[in-house]
Amino acid sequence: MHDPDINRCVEQLCEQGCQSVRQAIRHLSAGEAPAATRRLSPEQRREVLRELRTIMSIYDQRESGCD
Repeated sequence: MHDPDINRCVEQLCEQGCQSVRQAIRHLSAGEAPAATRRLSPEQRREVLRELRTIMSIYDQRESGCD
C-alpha cells in the first residue's frame, strides 16, 4: 500500500478489532461504505477491501484465530 489515505483507513479499521474489520469487509463487499471509508474513492475502497481480506486471511490461518 502506497496510498496514505488507504493506509490510514486500514490502520483505523484494524485498531477497532477483528469484529469491526469483518463487518467492514461485509459492508464493502456489498458495495456499502463504512464510515471510515466514506472519504475514499470507489477504487480506494476496493483496495481497502483487498487489504482487509489479506490481513484477515493471515489471522484465519492462525490456530488462535481472531475473534
